Amino acid sequence: MAPQPDRTVLILGANGRFGLAAAQAFAVAGWHVVAQVRRDAAPAMPAAAELVRVPLAALATGDALAALPPASVVVHAVNPIYTRWNEEALPAALAGMAIAERLGARFLLPGNVYNYGAAMPAVLDEQTPQRPSADKGEIRVAIERELETRAGAGRLGATVITAGDFFGAGSGSWFDQVVVRSIAKGKIVYPGDPALVHAWAYLPDLARAFVAVAALRDVAPFERFAFAGHSVTGDAFVAALERAAASLGLAPAHGWRHGAMPWPLVRIAGLVMPLWREIAKMSYLWRVPHALDGSRLRARCPALTTTPLEEALRVSLLALGVGRAGAAVPARQTS
Repeated sequence: MAPQPDRTVLILGANGRFGLAAAQAFAVAGWHVVAQVRRDAAPAMPAAAELVRVPLAALATGDALAALPPASVVVHAVNPIYTRWNEEALPAALAGMAIAERLGARFLLPGNVYNYGAAMPAVLDEQTPQRPSADKGEIRVAIERELETRAGAGRLGATVITAGDFFGAGSGSWFDQVVVRSIAKGKIVYPGDPALVHAWAYLPDLARAFVAVAALRDVAPFERFAFAGHSVTGDAFVAALERAAASLGLAPAHGWRHGAMPWPLVRIAGLVMPLWREIAKMSYLWRVPHALDGSRLRARCPALTTTPLEEALRVSLLALGVGRAGAAVPARQTS
């Protein structure tokens, strides 16, 4: 049986962290998944996914698109390497828009809080003014403005779902590269002020939000949603992480050690190391409290649920190969 066009999704960058989570969520929901990848599919790719091994630019300009099944939704999950993000993010987004236009499909984009800059208010929603203070934020704003322009001209429909820092469903984020990097040795590193609220997005929950939004029928040409995720203080995040780790047998007998991000060193190293320079530019995100108001998304998609933070952290640790499900919690020694 041929796939139904209105239940077919093309995921660009399907081997990436968000792309793979989206492929899994759409497949579970009964959609036919067409996965654009640059190489063989990741091991966790849904077995029924239809693979398209064509580079993004070639898919946007060549004949390969004509061979694909009709799709009603294109999810843009392409995320260039951080040190090449400034040069590649906008061209990749434009290629994704061109693909969506040729397919007559709605374009879904995962947004982030870069758009709002260092002067952003404590709570962000769909109407919050976008005043970026770094080059990556300016590029994000340019991408969304181009989407809004094309949607206004009737060239495509588009939806942006803005979320906080990703965690879960693999590696490549602050969570695994910094926060829990040494958790097996009893150390947790929190990059920001632990008293301030920071927005996090558990990727499987965010992916399910994309599925719910893709199924909406009464939509404007351009729409924006904020994904609430888990907006909590650093103290609350670390406390939930400690409980999750303990449930996996990781509680250190002599108590947890806590560390902080050496931001002055990061800035100095950034003078010669491109990655650290790019990270330093965005350090304000760990000094400025921010949360996302997801009330509009909840109103439009009331069936969406949020995985409790401790459970999301537990599953995320297991996905990283840290700890053991059902492990006994070691007794803490007293001095």
